[in-house]
Amino acid sequence: MQTLDFEKPVTDLETKIEELRHLSDGGRVNIASEIGKLQDKVNKQLQGIYAKITPAQKVQVARHADRPHCLDYIRTLIEEFTPLAGDRNFAEDQAIIGGLGRFRGQAVVVIGQERGHDTESRIKHNFGMAKPEGYRKAQRLMKLADRFGLPILTLVDTAGAFPGVDAEARGQAEAIPRSIEVCLEVGVPVIATIIGEGGSGGAIAIAAGDRVLMLEHAIYSVISPEGCASILWRSAANAADAAAALRLTAQDLLQLGIIDRIIPEPLGGAHRDAEETISRVGDAIAKALSEVSSLDRKALIASRHEKFLSMGQKSL
Repeated sequence: MQTLDFEKPVTDLETKIEELRHLSDGGRVNIASEIGKLQDKVNKQLQGIYAKITPAQKVQVARHADRPHCLDYIRTLIEEFTPLAGDRNFAEDQAIIGGLGRFRGQAVVVIGQERGHDTESRIKHNFGMAKPEGYRKAQRLMKLADRFGLPILTLVDTAGAFPGVDAEARGQAEAIPRSIEVCLEVGVPVIATIIGEGGSGGAIAIAAGDRVLMLEHAIYSVISPEGCASILWRSAANAADAAAALRLTAQDLLQLGIIDRIIPEPLGGAHRDAEETISRVGDAIAKALSEVSSLDRKALIASRHEKFLSMGQKSL
């Protein structure tokens, strides 16, 4: 597991636990008892660390390589998933995964950003940074869902849209706002969940939903802390200051009315228990869907518009 600097005291104890589990001394030492004591110590230390975690540290947790990603959620939560590819205009974008499936028995359209878990998959999925064809694919799938009356579930996890010259040449600046527009205009429920990093317009392009859910240690911001620091302080070394100023944590965003609900993560973050995290996300999505499923098309659209138009009216 990737070691975060502020978790080092815990990871040292976890290393000792693993060593004990592989130890065989003929039964002269009660290893189970020793492991139990160490595990209690680990849990207490994790509670202390995460009770006072800073925004900069949350950025590290949100980006942790072992957090469950889009495809992990789809494999667990979506039955009979059928991926749909291409924007019917230019190409297939592997950063955005989308398709049809069943969520707890209900037919849905799922759209999410996949970062990849290792070098090969990260390159394949372009580290979750979509090009215009990815956002146009998302638009196509949202319109498909609207046509057939299927709820839309989105899983947000990206540092931002791909900033390359080829993406700009193909209309990145048009594709993102157009995707936001489609999110706001479809007449079916849209439930967006920020599962890791929600970066800039690349995130909100698929996150303008009736309900916006966010994992406890995920982040959601208009720019990365490093990007903000390089603009305001002329140095990425001030990224921690930028993280605090951006109000990018789930707790801040709930207070500001940007998101609707925080999904608690297991002790020590989603990277320590992916299975439990995915289960909690599934429960939160099911609850959010039940809250809006009775609204008709006109009411859904009007409510969604009001939700986003009212943002920014709460005091900082």
